[in-house]
Amino acid sequence: MKIVAIVGSPRPKGNTSILVDAALEGAAALGCEVEKIMLCQHKIEGCRGHDRCSTYEKCKIEDDIPMILDKFRTADGTILATPVYYYNMTAQMKTFIDRNYFSYTHGIRLKSRCMGLIVVAGGSGDDITIRALRRCFRVQGGNTPENWLEVTGYASGLGDVKNNHELIDKARDLGRKMAERIGK
Repeated sequence: MKIVAIVGSPRPKGNTSILVDAALEGAAALGCEVEKIMLCQHKIEGCRGHDRCSTYEKCKIEDDIPMILDKFRTADGTILATPVYYYNMTAQMKTFIDRNYFSYTHGIRLKSRCMGLIVVAGGSGDDITIRALRRCFRVQGGNTPENWLEVTGYASGLGDVKNNHELIDKARDLGRKMAERIGK
């Protein structure tokens, strides 16, 4: 059983990353293999929008996205996590989602049996961001909403979430619930 978390934060030690670590810790405690992919640590180009994806055997952009998408598509459980920047997901997460279009045009769907969403906002925009991430799962064939788990919270400064023990516990619980659901 493997859970892969895709993190759209440009800060490897930021609030979103801290919550993802808690979620993965919860899953690992129940025996899951876990992996966190920080998009900011990879070379990922934006979609070129040529609308010919379905005619190509592989995406024409040569970057790290094929490796990341392979892990994302083949995991038993997947987490998408992003802070809210200007009332929506980060540019890193949006780029990742856009690059899923190649898979979509080739009928490649997620294997994931359970999906988690983690969103951290400074004030607002968490609702818009969660809806956008849900659409990504829906389009990718990611089972049904009853197998989607979500954690949203608020933090303003770098690392502030460390002091929000209730939110950390919710993230850890998300990881445990994912492990339980994919273990069935």
